[in-house]
Amino acid sequence: MKFKEIIPILRIFDVIKTREFYLDYLGFKVDWEHRFEANSPLYMQISKNDLKLHLSEHYGDCSPGAAIRIELEGINEYHKELIEKKYNFSRPGLESTPWGSEECCVIDPFGNRIIFYEYKEEDQ
Repeated sequence: MKFKEIIPILRIFDVIKTREFYLDYLGFKVDWEHRFEANSPLYMQISKNDLKLHLSEHYGDCSPGAAIRIELEGINEYHKELIEKKYNFSRPGLESTPWGSEECCVIDPFGNRIIFYEYKEEDQ
């Protein structure tokens, strides 16, 4: 048996705000979208590099207000990129934690917290 990946599912309520936040602001791209019919809830996969997220309007798929942690290399560059976009609803900080990471927390329009982090190597 081999576990391969985990893909978090986050609850969304508004497709326009979702696209503005995840695509325009965070820089993800849409891999695919699914609706059972024209006016049914949206379920979509977005990605950035090797990271995948699922976003769902379906009641019962998940609860709004989730928190996920995403490890990345280059937290300083990504933080700078986010700040330079001057997104009206988020200007995240960059925090050094006591456990040795640099962290940047963003909250989507639906109350989901996404904490991007990178562990820093200690000086030798």
